[in-house]
Amino acid sequence: MDMDTIRRMLEEARPSFYRYPNPVVVYWHWTAGGHYTSFRDYHFCVDGDGEIICSCPLDTIPTATWHRNTGSIAIALCCCQDAQAYRDPWRADLGDMPPTKAQIEALAMLSAAIADVFDIPVDADHFMTHAEAADLDGYGPATTCERWDLAVLDESDAWMSGGDTLRGKTEFYLNQG
Repeated sequence: MDMDTIRRMLEEARPSFYRYPNPVVVYWHWTAGGHYTSFRDYHFCVDGDGEIICSCPLDTIPTATWHRNTGSIAIALCCCQDAQAYRDPWRADLGDMPPTKAQIEALAMLSAAIADVFDIPVDADHFMTHAEAADLDGYGPATTCERWDLAVLDESDAWMSGGDTLRGKTEFYLNQG
């Protein structure tokens, strides 16, 4: 799906999000599957080649982030099948299908379009990984590590740097106009 089509979809969906009292929040996920396996739990999935797929209508409340779905947009990278996180020290094995550069850039471009259309800042209150959201709600890496989606984008990254990296890339694309 091209960015012009996505932008039109977002603009058409704006009224369904404005019925909620809070601004749109975007949650970034992975599918924990292969690079070409998308799921209807997310509004958008990004495959291994960076192709953006609309997985469910934007006026649908996703079932992606525990207690945080209403008024949110859920985006998932199709990746990280068999990924494992290890403690002491924290490190990640992103499996045989880690996030690709194409996926990461497409996610950032999509997020920039969302920030622009909905006029929301690119910060951790409005754009966060599932790992960051899960930490806030007590089921993330800081506690049970039940959800650690995109805590890192590469196995060599510092633990929990994924959100900052994605927000930085999103801001870059937003500033490109």
